[in-house]
Amino acid sequence: MVGAGALLECLDDRRVDSVLVVGRRACGVAHPKVTEVLVEDFFDYDALKPRLEDADACFFCLGVSSVGMGEEAYTRVTHDLTMAAARALLDAGARPTFCYVSGAGTDSTEHGRVMWARVKGRTENALLALPFRSVFLFRPGFIQPLRGVRSKTPQYQIFYTAFGALYPLLRRLLPGLVTNTVAVGRALIRVAAEGYPQKILGSREINRAGA
Repeated sequence: MVGAGALLECLDDRRVDSVLVVGRRACGVAHPKVTEVLVEDFFDYDALKPRLEDADACFFCLGVSSVGMGEEAYTRVTHDLTMAAARALLDAGARPTFCYVSGAGTDSTEHGRVMWARVKGRTENALLALPFRSVFLFRPGFIQPLRGVRSKTPQYQIFYTAFGALYPLLRRLLPGLVTNTVAVGRALIRVAAEGYPQKILGSREINRAGA
């Protein structure tokens, strides 16, 4: 959902010359800026490395819910998978700005009681230790999908649809927890192009950067 929103903003932004979309299924977007590559294994980027060497930025928006998952399985699809993509970029000779979409409540200490927050924190810390041009960590809370973007998780989409009408009120009442796919996408582009004073952006900073 976040990746789809970010892609729409990239298409509209003059600072973005081209977008390489990497996924398992076709994104359904045909545009002169877009080159799409479908991969079966997100741990193997060998065939893709020649396409990565000129990347200026990576928007890593892939993520799964931890519901029903043990820590080992969640670590594999969160920490290990993210690091595989990050190292592939570096191995290809790219030194882009890496923007990682994490989540509100992520535990930077890696020792808290909440499993998903520990794993996300471990992933963030590992990315910060890599020699990218810059690393920025996005920690949105509630994200309202806009511009026709929909969640691939049916239960989440029902929730977003039900609360969509309340979004303006929620944003006024909870500015530090509420954002939308347009703001996230625009903030990703702005941070990649201009930098940002903070490495970690919560919903409040995302909304400010994406305004």
